[in-house]
Amino acid sequence: MLRFAPSPTGDMHIGNLRVAIINYIVAMQNDTNFIVRIEDTDKERNIEGKDAEILQILEKFSLSHSQLFYQSANLHIHQNLAIKLLDEGKAFVCTCTPDELEHERENAKQNGVAYRYSGKCANKTQVEIADIRKSNTPFVIRIKKPDNDISFTDLIKGSITTKPNEVDSFIILRNDGTPTYNFACSCDDMLTNIDTIIRGEDHLSNTPKQIHIKNSLGYEHETKYAHLPIILNNENKKMSKRDDASSVKWLLEQGFLPDAIINYLLLLGNKTPTEVFKLPDAVFWFDLKNISKSPAKFDIDKLRFLNREHFKAMDDKIFSKLFGFSDKEIGKLGKLYLEEASTLTELERKIKAIFAPKNFDNEWSNEMRTIQDLLQNAPYHEDYDTFKSYIIENTGLKGKNLFKPLRLLLTNAEHGPELADIYKYIKSYLLEVIS
Repeated sequence: MLRFAPSPTGDMHIGNLRVAIINYIVAMQNDTNFIVRIEDTDKERNIEGKDAEILQILEKFSLSHSQLFYQSANLHIHQNLAIKLLDEGKAFVCTCTPDELEHERENAKQNGVAYRYSGKCANKTQVEIADIRKSNTPFVIRIKKPDNDISFTDLIKGSITTKPNEVDSFIILRNDGTPTYNFACSCDDMLTNIDTIIRGEDHLSNTPKQIHIKNSLGYEHETKYAHLPIILNNENKKMSKRDDASSVKWLLEQGFLPDAIINYLLLLGNKTPTEVFKLPDAVFWFDLKNISKSPAKFDIDKLRFLNREHFKAMDDKIFSKLFGFSDKEIGKLGKLYLEEASTLTELERKIKAIFAPKNFDNEWSNEMRTIQDLLQNAPYHEDYDTFKSYIIENTGLKGKNLFKPLRLLLTNAEHGPELADIYKYIKSYLLEVIS
């Protein structure tokens, strides 16, 4: 059982999409379920509609899930499990105020040491706890720090060991009764028996805490972990919301194909048998062990290259439909422009310009109108040479006086692929093109 657990707090990041793709692939390889869990317990940061947007993106990328649930639906389970730890003496009630905790942090900072909770509430008696729970005194529940090191083997990074003090006695239930991220996440992974947890390395520090929670709750099901290296921007810094290309929504709006984005994200820091492939291909050969431990740098030019390759491989008729045509000839026309355009947005501008009203506000306006008038009642010409000869014979235009205005009339652009190649695919639409 594998899961993808996004939070509806903003646009889906390409790092999150990479996590979803890899979880999906490993689930397919192991013939097990792929679960989507919307982690919506942070009500203040949730953005309305982002959960639906996440699900739409997963559908667009053909990452089908066998189960969907919202983390907030398990609130009572989270609370009951926290109380269970409290009753078993594995957790404790903490009444420290924010000011007291801030004072402890300042002391740690002045002494040049990492802050750790002092543990001053850890030894309250059951009578004291009962009195606190009956009163209106605000409190949180903290899990007691582990007695021993927490060790696990990461499928990418290898053996990792964390000391008890690094895990610390952290909060599992807030004073409003809601679970913290690590506690809710651990409980839900237990409830669904997640076999392998694949996520970004920014979660690496959470893993010892989550293992400690599961151990404290007596969970014995074996869980494997894999933490994917971060993705860097052009400045060799972690990609953030400030980087447009970090947003999957932005990439789709720019006209990058889901197939190309999947292809690129699986190439990042990975050894693959081929450079260009689709998701079903990767299911056969993908292996977490082939992923580098080092961060991978995002290269949008590489993505643009892959986008062109996927366009080239696309069925002509399907390609035509992207531009609103059912005739495969327009798909072939679009592929002519792949030397100068890489995304659907760029290609659409080229194709739409051909079928848009022509601009006669230029030095070739007289020649353009002459050719346009001639072609209004011209016979159909199968090939470009006879088409060109017909224009020369009936207008007397030659050289650049013919080719410049003719290109503008046919394409609405001064430069582009050879007119002979373009004509093959627009000859059936000629009257529409020259209007």
